This record gives sequence, C-alpha cells and structure tokens, in this order.
Amino acid sequence: MNDEIAAEEVVTESVNDAAVYKELSLQGLWKNNPGIVQLLGLCPLLAVTNTLTNALGLGLATLFVVISSNILISLIRHHVPKAIRIPVFVMIIASLVSCIQLLMNAYTYQLYLSLGIFIPLIVTNCMIIGRAEAFASKNNVKHSAFDGLMMGLGFTAVLVLLGASREILAQGTLFDGIETLLGDWAGFMTVTLYNTETSFLLAALPPGAFIIMGLIIALKNTIDNKITNK
Repeated sequence: MNDEIAAEEVVTESVNDAAVYKELSLQGLWKNNPGIVQLLGLCPLLAVTNTLTNALGLGLATLFVVISSNILISLIRHHVPKAIRIPVFVMIIASLVSCIQLLMNAYTYQLYLSLGIFIPLIVTNCMIIGRAEAFASKNNVKHSAFDGLMMGLGFTAVLVLLGASREILAQGTLFDGIETLLGDWAGFMTVTLYNTETSFLLAALPPGAFIIMGLIIALKNTIDNKITNK
C-alpha cells in the first residue's frame, strides 16, 4: 500500500512538473516574451542587431547570464534578507557579466569590439533582474533554471529575427562576420542572398530597427488575435 501511494505521488509530481515546464516555455517564448511583449532590454535590442552575428553573440551572452543568475539566486533565496535582496541580485548579475566580458575579450575579441558597451550593459537589462525578483527568488533551482532558459531563448530569438531582417535588408547577407563568434572555420557559413553596391542605410540604423521591431510586434499580435478568434 505504501509503495502504491509513493508511486502515485511520483506520477503526480511528474505531471505537475510537466505542466510547469510547459507553462514556463509558453511564457518565455511567446505569451510573455521579454522582447516583444514586455519590451525589456530595448537599448541593446535595437542598437547592436545590425547583423545576425552581433545579435546572436549578445543573445548567447544574455542567455548565459539569465540562466546562471536564476540558479544562483534560487540557491541563496532563503539566506538573503529581503531588505538587501536587490543589491545582492545586482552584484551576482554584475559578476556574471564580468565573466562573460572577460571571456569574450579573450576568445571573441572582434565580436567583443563590435558589441562594445552593450556587453557590460547586460547588467542593467530589466529582464534579468526582473526574473530574479519575480521568479528565481521564489522558486526552486530546476524551475528557476528552466525559466531563465526560456526567457533567455525568447529574448535571443527576437534578437536573431531582428538581426537577420536588418542584415538581409541592409547588406543582402546572412551570418556576415560569423567567424568573429565561432572562429575562422565558420567563414563558409556566410550567405549572400543578393549583391548590392549600396546598402539600405535605414535598415542598418536604429530607426530601421524601430520600424522592423514594430512589424514583428504587429505580426505577433495578429497571430494572437487569430488564435483567440478560433
């Protein structure tokens, strides 16, 4: 009898976990996407996404920071007094960003130069401190890590989509400069979709990023409305 009860509890826990992971995935990737729903981190989102490579590099750096900070904050959540929790969270995030900055300086120096000030500015990304305060400080490690993964992937997906759109319109290429992220061996990944003597300057500049970002948000809202109507 005890074995049967224990087995039922394990099944119930597994079902509950599956539901939690499903909801976290939907929230991070679509329903509450930090880039196109919460509109967080817009400064780097619009400034450095002039190429897909830059967008992917910043997205991966942000992904690492949000997952790592969620895990660490979840681990210490019972040991940090509420009065100083925000300074502690910021210190953890700043330490992780410093690690990323040093690693990129050492191994992807050209990309490090391209992203410039927007690498240390990851510290001020409201999405990261928001997930730390709203979720990681209140939930266990595995759920916090998964929440960070989904929110980070959602943010990275928006960066990549915006970066790809701007690079195609401005230069007619994809993955230009990918060797600065992955190394010299990745040079073959650069794709030329069309040749142009002069680039489409509007797409390469921040005003073009605003316009394309607005179109992406409009597309998401249209899809949501169609799903709701059905």
